[in-house]
Amino acid sequence: MEEKDLEKELPSLQYSLLVKKIRDKFGESIRETKVFRGEITHVVGKDALIDICRFLKDEADLQFAFLSDVLGVDCRESISCFEVVYHLYSIPHKFRIRLKVRVKENESVPSVTSMWRSADFAERETFDMFGIVFEGHPNLKRIYMPLEWEGYPLRKDYPLVGYKDEYNPFGVEKKL
Repeated sequence: MEEKDLEKELPSLQYSLLVKKIRDKFGESIRETKVFRGEITHVVGKDALIDICRFLKDEADLQFAFLSDVLGVDCRESISCFEVVYHLYSIPHKFRIRLKVRVKENESVPSVTSMWRSADFAERETFDMFGIVFEGHPNLKRIYMPLEWEGYPLRKDYPLVGYKDEYNPFGVEKKL
């Protein structure tokens, strides 16, 4: 989206803080910015994720101290990668912002648990359902699926009826 189009979509304070200030500080690390119905999404490079998150949390004008969710999206059919999506909220300023990091299969994403303790469970859930590894996570292990489970159920290549095994005799045979 063009700069002037972004500016039209948002009130001037939100634009100057949540778009311009972040883009000015991180430049090329902000790969893309979208505004839809007044909600701001920045697609960021994974190498700058920690610095951007720290800035959003510690900057006095922003104070995004609440990480409400971390989730995964399988976008391999459209953009050939996975997205890890972070929803942040600034309680004192009542701002919301969304960050997205795109990763290829078998790439890892830095963990944000050192900044927001609420990321612990959400990152583990994303790992368990999508297989996205969070580098530096203090306890990255499966939480829903049994430890010996093969595959990641929310990936688009996972069969809807599951794989055939001793627990699921009606599933699909695994391709070798």
